[in-house]
This record gives sequence, structure tokens and C-alpha cells, in this order.
Amino acid sequence: MNVDPLLLEPIADRAWPARERSALGGWRLNAADGWSMRSNACWPLGEPDRGVEAAIDATEAWFKTRNLSPRFKLTDGATAPDDLAERLARRGYVDRKKTLVMVGSAVGRLDPSVGLSDTPDASFEAVFTASAGGNLADARERLETLARLPPPARFARLDIDGAPAALGACAVEAEWAGVFGMRTMAEHRRKGLARRVLGSLLFEAAALGARQAYLQVEADNASAIALYAAEGFSAAYAYRYWVRPAD
Repeated sequence: MNVDPLLLEPIADRAWPARERSALGGWRLNAADGWSMRSNACWPLGEPDRGVEAAIDATEAWFKTRNLSPRFKLTDGATAPDDLAERLARRGYVDRKKTLVMVGSAVGRLDPSVGLSDTPDASFEAVFTASAGGNLADARERLETLARLPPPARFARLDIDGAPAALGACAVEAEWAGVFGMRTMAEHRRKGLARRVLGSLLFEAAALGARQAYLQVEADNASAIALYAAEGFSAAYAYRYWVRPAD
């Protein structure tokens, strides 16, 4: 599916709102506690409101005053200016964590075993904390972001033997649904639970007016990519985070 990243990236930014947000012209600055890379990066989706080198200086200063390392999210086909990667490289930045944006139709099937709500419940905290390897700060930041998902949003939970086993969330803007927070407890993986959660989220998203859906998956996560591909999603474009190892 052909998708213009300049159209979809602003939607994705609004759908996963950082705690603190600012802008330098077309550069979007997001900050939280430093864990979720999307919530703690500069998204340079348009020309900055000053010279490029001055904008990089201002971005670095903005993050450093928040005790965060500067990070830039450079998206294929949607980064301004075109030579930003080269400018960052001259400052010692390197690219990390290639991520795919996959898109597909918002067509799903409601699973009667999947519970749906318009707010995350306490089970999300338990599952996110477990999936973060006990990193409470990481889990807390992501849970706080989930709680800020703009309406209409849906949160899905699938229980096994009375305990949460898999969950996910989606946010809808116009015809687009963003899928976030897909998690499955380790002891329940490879049982098809994520597919059932995704199907229910897409069904709900379509009821809310969505016709297309998107999600982000790390490029080296072969199992997740295979799952989403089996559900009709395909890679539309990629982005990479640029960081300075010295930071």
C-alpha cells in the first residue's frame, strides 16, 4: 500500500502524545522520561524555523535541560532538510533501531473473549511491567502515554484462566487507526492471542470510522512482522533514530 509518510507521520505523532511537546517550526520535540523512543525524540517533519545548525543546537539544548540525551527520528521520505542525516553524522550521531511502519486495512473480527474499553485498566500495568523486564520506569512511561491516547481510543484485553494474557490499544483519527501497546505475557506467546487482540481492535476501529491502520515494528522483529503480514499489513516506509553515543 502506497502511503505518504508526510501525511501519516503527523497522525502517528498525535496518536502517541508525549508528556511534554514543543516545536521549532516543522520540527516536533517530544519528551517524557527517556524510555519510549517515540516519546523522547525530535521529529523533523518540516523545515525548522531557523537555520538548520541553529535548530540542531536548540534541539540539543531542549533535551539536555530535561536531562535527556538528544535524539532525532529520521523518517524515509519525510525528513527536512534532506541533508539532516549528514549534518548529524558530522556531529557524531549514528543511526540506530530501524523501525518499519506497516499499514493495512482496518478490517478485523470481534473475538468474544477479548474485552474492550475506552480507558486502560489495572491489568495493563501488570502486563507492561512484566514485558518491560521489571523496569518500572519504562512501564510507567508507556502506561502514562497510553492514558493520553486521544479519543476515540480502544483498549483490548484477553484473559486466560482469569488473568490478563494479551492486550493492545488503538487510536483513531479520521480514516486512520494506529495500533499500539501490543503485549503478550511470555507464558502465553505463540498461541495466537495477539492475532485475536489485533482483530478485535481493528473491528472496533472500523466501527469508529477507520478504513486503514498502521503500526510500528522494529525491523529485526521477524516474528512480529510475520504476524502482521499474515493479517494483511505490509511495510510502507521506515525510520531510524539518530543518537550520539557520547551522550
